[in-house]
Amino acid sequence: MTQKSTMMTTANLDSTPEPPKTQRKTRRPRKKASPASKKLPSNPFMNEILELVTEQKTDAKKVAILQEYECDILKSLFIWNFDDSIISLLPEGKVPYKANENPLGTDHSSLRREQRNLYMFVKGGNDALSTIRRETIFIQMLEGLHPKEADIIVAVKDGDLEDMYDVPFEVVEEAYPDIEWGGRS
Repeated sequence: MTQKSTMMTTANLDSTPEPPKTQRKTRRPRKKASPASKKLPSNPFMNEILELVTEQKTDAKKVAILQEYECDILKSLFIWNFDDSIISLLPEGKVPYKANENPLGTDHSSLRREQRNLYMFVKGGNDALSTIRRETIFIQMLEGLHPKEADIIVAVKDGDLEDMYDVPFEVVEEAYPDIEWGGRS
């Protein structure tokens, strides 16, 4: 009689299936909402528009944002900043004014409201104003604006808007082909 061996052979050990290893799945980080999908409130402040444009990586996206938030004051700011035929009647450099410290949206004027007064600060607008009166009106306007909008208008008067925000002339020109450059003064 032959006896069966109860010992397991190595062949039997190799054929036994190993329990499957559980692979730990890692989560992919969530993508942040792209700045292009960020929506501004109706009638946003100019600094909000310019900050959103600056966040965009491509000129095409910058143009799209400028077109979406197109308004007369934004065009006026770009014209005053980029058009060499506009002659500012305000002295260059820092303006001595007390910044409005109230929170955004409370007790502030806005550049949209002050647009009607911008003509006084360029040649051909209101040449009858004395220099002192013109500068006083400008300082009063700045003190009523939110500090970021006041900074924008100070930069624009000196033609330095590109130093604050990444909005080159070529992007503005493409976004607003209806603006006629030159021949204003």
